[in-house]
Amino acid sequence: MSKRNIGWRGFLVESPAPWEPSVDVYRTRDGWLLKFDLAGVKAEDVTVSLRGRRITVQGIRRDSIVEEACSYYSMEISYNRFQRSIEMPVDLENARLTLEARDGLLLVRVNTEGVDYV
Repeated sequence: MSKRNIGWRGFLVESPAPWEPSVDVYRTRDGWLLKFDLAGVKAEDVTVSLRGRRITVQGIRRDSIVEEACSYYSMEISYNRFQRSIEMPVDLENARLTLEARDGLLLVRVNTEGVDYV
């Protein structure tokens, strides 16, 4: 899903596509628990949205621990924008959400008591 743009002097420039964080999805007694792996992401840089049966987590992870006058030798951690959408088996319009950031994880609890499943 990466896009290419023509950059300065006609060189092809790769526009970074959003990376997708890993997620674990659990069925709970009163709904669902989604655990998003967002190590190093600040809470104020994350948004969670619902639309129909889809829950979307998006934001940005910034490389904030860089010292002056250093250059990288190897980089494996994804920085920049991220987005992950999960299609749930229930309409989320009337669901209640609880968000918690803990130990590099974003915990999204979706309470679906009284909500009809598709």
